[in-house]
This record gives sequence, structure tokens and C-alpha cells, in this order.
Amino acid sequence: QPDYRATMSTLPGAMMRLTVVRMSKRTAVLATCTRRRYATPARVWQAPEGGAGAADTRMFDKILIANRGEIACRVMRSAKALGVRTVAVYSDADANSLHVKMADEAYRIGPPPSAESYLRSDVILEVAKRSGAQAIHPGYGFLSENARFAEECAAKGVAFIGPPASAIDAMGSKSASKQIMSDAGVPVIGGYHGEEQSLERLAAEAEKIGYPVMIKAVLGGGGKGMRIVERAEEFEAQLSSARNEAMKSFRDDRVLVEKFIVDPRHVEVQVFADAHGNTVHLFERDCSVQRRHQKVIEEAPAPGLRPEVRAEIGETAARAARAVNYVGAGTVEFIMDAEQNFYFMEMNTRLQVEHPVTEFITGMDLVDMQLHAAAGFVLPWAQADVQFAGHAFEARIYSENPANNFLPGTGPLERLVTPAPSDSVRVETGVLEGDEVTVHYDPMIAKLVVFSRDRDAALRKLVRCLNEYEVVGLPTNIRFLIDIARHPAFVKGQVTTGFIEQYNDDLFRDGRRLAPAALAQATIAALVEQASDVHEVAARAGERDDGSPWATLTGEGFRLNAPLRERLTLLEPLGDGEEAAVEVAVTHCAGGGLRLDFEHATEGATSVEVPQWAVDEDGSIRAHIGDQFFQFSSAVREHTLDVFGHGPNANFRVNLPVDPWLAAGEADVGSVLAPMPCKIEKVLVEPGTFVAKDTPLVVLEAMKMEHVIKAPHDGVIEVVNYKRGELVDQGQALVEFRSDDDGAAAAATGSNDA
Repeated sequence: QPDYRATMSTLPGAMMRLTVVRMSKRTAVLATCTRRRYATPARVWQAPEGGAGAADTRMFDKILIANRGEIACRVMRSAKALGVRTVAVYSDADANSLHVKMADEAYRIGPPPSAESYLRSDVILEVAKRSGAQAIHPGYGFLSENARFAEECAAKGVAFIGPPASAIDAMGSKSASKQIMSDAGVPVIGGYHGEEQSLERLAAEAEKIGYPVMIKAVLGGGGKGMRIVERAEEFEAQLSSARNEAMKSFRDDRVLVEKFIVDPRHVEVQVFADAHGNTVHLFERDCSVQRRHQKVIEEAPAPGLRPEVRAEIGETAARAARAVNYVGAGTVEFIMDAEQNFYFMEMNTRLQVEHPVTEFITGMDLVDMQLHAAAGFVLPWAQADVQFAGHAFEARIYSENPANNFLPGTGPLERLVTPAPSDSVRVETGVLEGDEVTVHYDPMIAKLVVFSRDRDAALRKLVRCLNEYEVVGLPTNIRFLIDIARHPAFVKGQVTTGFIEQYNDDLFRDGRRLAPAALAQATIAALVEQASDVHEVAARAGERDDGSPWATLTGEGFRLNAPLRERLTLLEPLGDGEEAAVEVAVTHCAGGGLRLDFEHATEGATSVEVPQWAVDEDGSIRAHIGDQFFQFSSAVREHTLDVFGHGPNANFRVNLPVDPWLAAGEADVGSVLAPMPCKIEKVLVEPGTFVAKDTPLVVLEAMKMEHVIKAPHDGVIEVVNYKRGELVDQGQALVEFRSDDDGAAAAATGSNDA
């Protein structure tokens, strides 16, 4: 009916609420929370009383999301729950992406490079005009903190779902923002924030401050353009690297230099404000566990925070937002020392990647709130209304190799199985099985977000859900995330920004060997993979006891139609490209059982009995191995075999030997190969140069980050195949050289030390 409005809103993973509100002189829409009884109470979003435009305050009919991947999908879910139509934009690389499929409309905006697509504000605004979108949600990254874009939106009559350009400008400069915060009574760290940017001046200021120091891009964010310098002799090289990265990411190479606090925590506060002067904080998050200054695991609330510190840091963040007349969702980031003193770092004038943990503990939908604030509604919660309960974790799942300095991976997701979403488990993703992770964008596959009644329960749920992932085709950091979550210091909440470096030996333990039961699972999976059809294998099974419970399964208890004994080789990855060969003697026993004898080159022989095993119709395998029962599945890609089971350490990978003819033809001249598609940033050597092991050879640029390729051992450079600025495909030889020891062929993978 004309005088009624219906709005359906939901926090992803929670129960939907449909409410019809009778319209009066003041437009009213229900603000939604989760169904949990202890969540922040529901309130009514209302138009402002009196003033210009109050009578016209209403929710948007259609918005454009100027982003891609999981954040675009996240915004669409809340928009659709409100009945708001969505418009997607996409580059050629994203033509078949999930966010394109989810949107009501989608428009191509250019080729894959961000500068030619997602950063083209003129093209995006033209799409907004063509589609009739009334507002643009920038997501995070790309144009989300671009004050000029916010101004362009206003000039075109399109609402920008974010803060005003003045607030973005004020907080966009790390040096200027610190002065504003200092004037507002927000504690800041001392350092050099001046305009003179000569090497001599910056180095002198670093000496004055005292090492260690932090170099930060003035317009930085996301860990880009940021370097820690431990000693004076490192300053020039680290400054050059920080400036190069800052220029690529922000088109501005100015930096500031600050004292680096030893063993700090990264604690940030979610703030929210409407356009009518109302501001609240939604409590804090701890984002201390980071690699390369980028967050890995986030949680809310911060563990071990004293109640008085929690109250003080929240009010300080709200005061910071009020100092710049902030509107919408923002995050004030603080560095915290061991005594829980905190200092302003920066304000992110956008929705954060880790916002779901705040949504879980408060029961508030931040995207829903952003849309209402941008439409002009009045924030319905006072600070006393905002409550939190329970604990939430977010783990960022990346396509990367933690053992190789977190080198990003690119390629197709040949298999992707995730934990089942529920009202306490969210899987925030922008990819599906079969999609490709490209060199052009961030290699994040998904965010896994879990909630439970307390930190211990939430952490157990996080580990369980991480173990339920199955990814084939790309390297991932899932095993690394599990190792962090199970580390005794993390379990106790003893986290700092140096956590990964501090516990490097625990988290990067080379040479961890697989248990005999795991080797048995890999062997059985390899045997099954030898058969092209599971049903055919089952039909060829040996004798079995029809009274056995295994008799009801397809392919149970079978013996391959093969020699009584056979041999195969498994290669255990040990880290740093090393492998350990395990020779397996397989004896097929009467009744379909197996005896497996493993011969390790360094650890001797072990044996395992497999009295019963079976293959189900879906290809999953069930086996009694020794006195334990296992259920698992597997996947083979090229020369790797992945095993996916249940429980801790149940997912692992072994390599399979390369056919002998594939290894033939090795030459004395070795090659250092490109570890991913990339662009050559610097060439540091010339033909004829002698290089020692670990000498930097080439600097690559991929995924907006610099990666240093080093010499695998001593040798003489013979050929440099590429020049600065050239594009290189994965696996191409960057530099060819002759080894310094007997002319043995060299092989290397990249190291992203920058």
C-alpha cells in the first residue's frame, strides 16, 4: 500500500527479519540486528525532524558498487536485503566473477589493470548515470579513500556511501592527520612529518628519533610503502623500496619517519556516525598478527584489554571521528604498548576488511548502517545502546606460499570446498570453484569468520572450520593459519605485530615428516588415482565378506587387479623446495586388505596394516589404518597429491615423481624462473658478473608488491633475458647463469623480501 514500507534486513549468516512499518509524517525503517537476545537492541531509522530535505529522506532504489570480489558480494547481500537493486562493474579479468553474477546489472569498465578499470572514476560515474544508480558504494581499496572521487560523485548528483571528501582529505595524510588528532587530544607517537623529503634530512631525523624506526608512506594504507629499519646502514635501501611501493600504490612517494614501538599490538576501533552529528564506537578489534604489515587473523574484542582501557580507547576513537566531522563507517587504528598505552596511527575512512568480527559481537550490520546514513537517516543508537557479547575471529585465506616469504600464487581454483555457513560461521568470498586468481588483484580467496560464546570456543571453531577447507590448484596459507591459531602464545592471547617473526621457528618448521597413517592415506589415494573409474575399480575388487558393514559401500574392501606386490614413490615436501623420498611397497592381502612398508632414506622402515578400505560413490575413501578409522578424499594435479580429511593435521600434500623423460636434457646453464606473471621493476646484475648465493638479481612487481629474486647459489651471470618494464609470464627464465660448483644446473624460486 502507498502508506506502508517493507524492509527486510539481515546480517549475513543470521536469521532474516521482515518488518512492515506504517508510514506517518516521518519516514521510519527498522534498523536490524541479529536474532541473538544479547545483541545491540533494534532501533528505528528515522528521517531528521525539520530542515531541508527531511521530508524526502528515503532509502535508495539502486546503488552501484565500485569494487570487485568478496566486498562487492558483501555489499550486495545487505543491499538486496533492503530491497535495493545493485549494479556491478567489472574488468575483462572479472567478466565471469561472482559479483557480476550476483548483481541485478553489470557493466564492463575496462581491461584488467586497476588503473584502466576499477580506478577509472570517470567511467564508473558514467555507468552510474547510464544505470540510474542513485549512490555509489566504494567498498575498500580502489577509490574508497579518494577524496576527489567523493567530490566528483557530489558534483554528478550521486551519493557517495562514505565520509565527506573533507574527512577523507584530513585523514588521508598521515602527517596532517596526526596534527589534527593531537589538537583533538588524541595521543600520537612523535616523529618526523615534515615536507623536506631529501635522503639526508630523513636519515638525520631517523638518527634523532633513534632506531628502530618505521618509514611510512604519507598517503599509505594496507601495509604498502611501509618499512621497519633496524639500523642506520639499512635506511637508504629501505627508504628507496618504501618510496617505490608508495608511488605505485598511491602516486605519491612522500614518507614520514616515526619511532617504532617494540612488541606493539595493533588495536583498532570501529566508529560510526550519521550526517546529523551523532557518533558512536562499536568497540575494538585486535589485528596484531600480520605478515608484511598486512593483517592475517583479526579478532573482537581485543584479548586481555582492561575494562578502563576499553572504555578509554573507544571514547578516544569517537572523539577522533568527531574532530573531522566524520560520516559513515570508519576505523581508528592505534598502536598499543605492553602497558596498554595507546597512540593514534591512522584512520581508515572506509569499511574495513575485518568488519565482520564487529558485526558478530554487536549484532549490527555495518553495510545496512552505511546505506541508511548515506540516505540521510538519523543514527538510532546512542553509545549506551551499543552492546557486545561473545568473541569472533576472522582469518584471511590467501593464495600464497608462506614458506616462500608469502609469495602470491595465481591460477585456477580447480577445487574449492568451504565450511558450511551458519549463524556463527561466515564465508566471505568473491570466487567459486573454477574461478581464477589473477596477478592483477589481491590474492585473497576468502575470509573465514566465526563466532562463539567466548574466545576459547571461538578459537576451537576457527581451527575446525579451517580444517574443513579443500583447495586444489593454488597454494594457500590455510596450514599456516591453523599453526598460528593452535600456537600456545596465540591461544593465551599473547599477540603482537611481531608474532610471526617471534615464533618463526614454530610456524615455519622445515622438515616436518608425515605420520605413517598419513603416508598410508596418500598411498591409498595414489592407488585409487591409478584407476580411471571408481566404479570399474570397485567391480574388479577381490573377495569380501558380504556380511561386513563395508559390503554396503560401493567399492568397499577391494583389491586392485594388479600384481600381488607393487611399489610406488611418494615425495614429502620439507620446505625451501626440498623433498624426502619415501619408497612404498604395497602388498595386496586376501580379503582386499593392504600391507604398506615405507622405506625412508633417513628415518628407516615402518609398516602399516590396512585391513579394510573402500571407495564410495562420490570418490571419498574410507579406511581402517592400524587401529584407527579414517575418511578422506583426494585430488591429483600435475605431480601433486592433496589429501583432505577430518580433524587437526588431516589435510596435507605429497608430491609424485616426475616421469624420467620430463627431467631429461638438463644443461650446465641454470635459470632463475619468474614465480608468477609479473613486470620487471629492476635488473640488478649484468652478464659476466659473479654473484654469491642470495645476491639480489631482479626486482619484480606483482599484485602491487615488490618481490626480490635472489641467486640460489654462487655462479656467473651468462644471460639477462628481460629489461625493466617488460612483462613476464610465470615460469620464464629471468636470468641464466653457470653454477660455481661443477656447472650443476641451478633452479630457484622467488623471495619477496621487499
